[in-house]
Amino acid sequence: MDNALRLQYLEAMGIDVWVPRASAHTEQALSSEVSSSNAETETISPSDNWDALQAEVSNCTKCALCNTRTQTVFGSGNKQAEWMLVGEAPGQHEDEQGLPFVGNAGLLLTEMLRAIGLTREEVFITNILKCRPPNNRDPHADEVESCNDYLKRQQQLIQPKIILAIGRIAAQALLKTDEPLAKLRGKVHTFNNTPVVVVYHPAYLLRSLPEKRKAWLDLMYALQTVKNNKG
Repeated sequence: MDNALRLQYLEAMGIDVWVPRASAHTEQALSSEVSSSNAETETISPSDNWDALQAEVSNCTKCALCNTRTQTVFGSGNKQAEWMLVGEAPGQHEDEQGLPFVGNAGLLLTEMLRAIGLTREEVFITNILKCRPPNNRDPHADEVESCNDYLKRQQQLIQPKIILAIGRIAAQALLKTDEPLAKLRGKVHTFNNTPVVVVYHPAYLLRSLPEKRKAWLDLMYALQTVKNNKG
């Protein structure tokens, strides 16, 4: 993505490049209703660690995706991050590189984070699925279930202050709901006792300029949720 196009995306979202805007009016624009879905706390073995978990994911054969993947996409970033970002599943570029959110959608996500004062190195980014579904189809229920334990263990090892569920499919899988994205936005949900805020997927935003302003509101809402939890 060249610089002019990047600036166009950010301008369409109402974002001053690199500089977060004041969020007082944003707090009033979104509901503070809290959803307690999936609020139970899971525990992990005291012996669980990053190396063991990543090795387990790399060699996983729990579902048929192990037969079609190039490699697993475990996740990347700060293993003690306050922010954990959870997408849907790896795409072709992610499958080839072994990293989450690369390509144009990944570049836009990077810029969205930088607009609220964060870098990719400060957050942890992963997906509901650790393997790419063929032809980038939607995840199947059994595949989500097979990877669910890995995601919970990542969350418990990180102990983030907030989880961003990126896009409808990730949000529905994470929160175990069929509600549309419109009803999931603007609320604080929970996953394994961690606050969850639902945001638009960058790939969708690249196709839908009018929604970029809403995406900025979601980011500001997430930022305020973290500040409230610290306070």
